[in-house]
Amino acid sequence: MEELADIQPTPGEKIPARAWVVVFAGTALSLCFGILYAWSVWANALINVAKAGRLITEGPAAGWTYLTNAEAATPFSLCVIIFTLVRIPGGRIHDRLGPKVGAIAGGLCLALGCIIAGLSKSYGGLVFGFGILGGIGMGIGYAAPAPAALKWFGPDRRGLVAGLVLSGHGAAALCISPLAAYLIKAGGVTFSWIFLGIFVAVAGIIAGSLLAWPAPGYVPPGAPAKEGAPPATGVPPVDWAPGKMLRTWQFYVLAFMFSGALQSGLMIIAHATPFLSKAGKGVPFLVANAWILSSFGGLVNVCGKIGTGKYADILGRNKALALNCLVAAVCLFFLPQIITSQNIFLLFLAVGIAYWVYGGTLALIPAYTADFYGTKNLGMNYGLVLLGSGLSFFMARLAGLIREWTGSLTWAFFLSAIVLIIVVILTRVTKRPLMAEE
Repeated sequence: MEELADIQPTPGEKIPARAWVVVFAGTALSLCFGILYAWSVWANALINVAKAGRLITEGPAAGWTYLTNAEAATPFSLCVIIFTLVRIPGGRIHDRLGPKVGAIAGGLCLALGCIIAGLSKSYGGLVFGFGILGGIGMGIGYAAPAPAALKWFGPDRRGLVAGLVLSGHGAAALCISPLAAYLIKAGGVTFSWIFLGIFVAVAGIIAGSLLAWPAPGYVPPGAPAKEGAPPATGVPPVDWAPGKMLRTWQFYVLAFMFSGALQSGLMIIAHATPFLSKAGKGVPFLVANAWILSSFGGLVNVCGKIGTGKYADILGRNKALALNCLVAAVCLFFLPQIITSQNIFLLFLAVGIAYWVYGGTLALIPAYTADFYGTKNLGMNYGLVLLGSGLSFFMARLAGLIREWTGSLTWAFFLSAIVLIIVVILTRVTKRPLMAEE
């Protein structure tokens, strides 16, 4: 059973230092598990459709085999699917055995997968190592940091804490991708996999060992002091088991709200680079470096998690989510005109807001779940809410179909904006569920 931190502050005291250690250890773990965002770096070194199946005899990928685009997409897609599904049993591991077990086990599984992928020098090794073992490791590990950190904090800080922890996952695109590119250039594809595998193992053990729950009876500053006290700060006096949570209508509304809030960001992420290629066609530098918009979006994504989390603690979750979605909806309605007018400043502003809302929503999910259903079963409950919000991935696909049918993304933007407005309406009527004894 997980060792508990023996800290028992009384209400009104400051948050103990151990709580912030857990937060920043969780951020470091999230950064490691964000290695998923660096996949395109390895794929770029291996893809050559014309030579697919042939042995690579020179360069940093020597000894490997050239892949097609479809082959290169398979390990990544498999990793995403497994990562999504394993977050639920990962949450159960967290709730039953504690955050150390899940974080360290997940880190070691991911590390082993990276090392196997590197040593194999084969497509099958990539599928098994990164796709399967990597997906399992990420799923188990991802479920530990945020729930562990949130147990130390009341509702007045949960948004900020969730944003800080999850910002590590988004920051991986800004840190691990260039690191992987450097390692490939310096030592080759195999070397990069092995190096990062060892790095993830060491970081996972060190950061994972720093995670801990507060001792039983711990009351976060700002939370009700007595068991069963009225939840004036939004903290439920009881904790919901996953089965009971699934029988509340609020669970399904939350899943729809999060899907609706995330879908616009995912659509923009999938199509951001072509936006700049079209809007910036009068500026050769921007056309040649259209990736700049995606990199800018990655930075805003990280800031959005922390920023939204902070003002959600001040305004309340519903108001913060409504504000984000309303501003994003306005941007989407005007985005076709912005792209056509080739206004680079407004394009970066509109796309930045979409990325901000996407990151901010991810930070709100664990905070919402803790506010609505308590922290005792937060690992499992959080995983279920995340799975329910997975419908957001369909908008990116639907946007592609709309583009094929109509020749543009205009109607996809409008549809996405309408969904965001529906989310705003739902935030006005969705309240925390109450148990019969309340």
